Amino acid sequence: MKSRLHERYTKEVIPALAKRFGHENAMAVPRLRKVTINIGMGEASANPKLLDTAAIELGQIAGQKPVITRAKKSIANFKIRKGMPIGCMVTLRGERMYEFVDRLANVVLPRVRDFRGLPPNSFDGRGNYTMGLKDQLVFPEIDYTRVDKIKGMNITFTTSAKNDEEGRELLKQLGVSFRAQG
Repeated sequence: MKSRLHERYTKEVIPALAKRFGHENAMAVPRLRKVTINIGMGEASANPKLLDTAAIELGQIAGQKPVITRAKKSIANFKIRKGMPIGCMVTLRGERMYEFVDRLANVVLPRVRDFRGLPPNSFDGRGNYTMGLKDQLVFPEIDYTRVDKIKGMNITFTTSAKNDEEGRELLKQLGVSFRAQG
C-alpha cells in the first residue's frame, strides 16, 4: 500500500516537475532516493549509556532499528579511539521514507519553535539537502518525561535531481517549506 505522500508524488508532483523542467520522460523527473537521519554523540566515549538511549529514540522516530556508527580514526583531543561507538544513524527508503517526510513536513517542523521555514541554501550542489534539528522533542513519538539529555540530529534528503534548483522544487512539491530568500 502506498503512503499518502507517495500517492501525491505519483499523481501531482511528477507531472508538475516534468512540466516545470521540460522532462518528456517521467523517469527523468527528480525523485527522493533516501532519507538519512544521524545522531552524533561525541560524549558517548565517556558515557556509553547515552548512545543506547539515542538509538532507542532514533528507532522510535524512524520506525526502523538504527546502526551504531564507530570512529574511523583516533582523535586524541577528543579522547576518541578508532572503533569507538560515537553515534547512530538510520537510512530510510521506500514507503518508510515517504511516511517520515510526510510526518516531518506536516507535524514535526510546525512544532519547532519560531519556525519560519528551512534555510534554502543548505543544498550540496547536486540536489541533496541536509538540515539539522537541535532537539528530538519536536517528534511526537518521543516521551519527554523519559528524555535524559537533549540530542540534536542531522537529516539528509538524497534526491536524483541534477542540480539544486530541481532538488529545491522537488522538496517544495513534497510539502517541505523553505524560508523566503532575501
